[in-house]
Amino acid sequence: MKVVSSDIVISAVRPAQYPETDLPEFALAGRSNVGKSSFINKMLNRKGLARISSKPGKTQTLNFYLINEILHFVDVPGYGYAKVSKSERAAWGKMIETYITSREQLRAVVLIVDLRHPPTQDDVMMYDFLKHYDIPCIVIATKADKIPRGKWQKYLKVTKETLDLDENDQIVLFSSETGEGKDKAWSILQSFM
Repeated sequence: MKVVSSDIVISAVRPAQYPETDLPEFALAGRSNVGKSSFINKMLNRKGLARISSKPGKTQTLNFYLINEILHFVDVPGYGYAKVSKSERAAWGKMIETYITSREQLRAVVLIVDLRHPPTQDDVMMYDFLKHYDIPCIVIATKADKIPRGKWQKYLKVTKETLDLDENDQIVLFSSETGEGKDKAWSILQSFM
């Protein structure tokens, strides 16, 4: 897909603030610092649309990005970040759960994991949560450029086994540095629209 326009349209914390459109939406989930902002920027050909922070836990709202006037990316707060109070984490969890389980426009959740490391317990919990609610999931294994190409399949196998990946769910090797996996990710997203 050729992205010609993209903008953040709203940062929401409750359903009343969600955009009132029928456009398909894709939620982007992953632990703090996994590279969600880099993924968004690469997919949208925009350098600083999604703010990249060296401090994890920056995204504290549901950020809706309107793309080509035909779909939304919804960046949800990263999970697994310890420096946030338990009550704040619980509030984020509730906000994410409410959005994911009740939003009719949601077509799939893009679960972003770091290819270099086995998925964390939080990644597995998120994946299991999506499976429990029967929500389609696309796994993006990012930072592929940090691993020699010859070892990609070995690392992918670990990711699939750790998540106990459903054979119907797709996994994409991705690099926001090189653009590896970008076209494949777009074609999968479009298949859900």
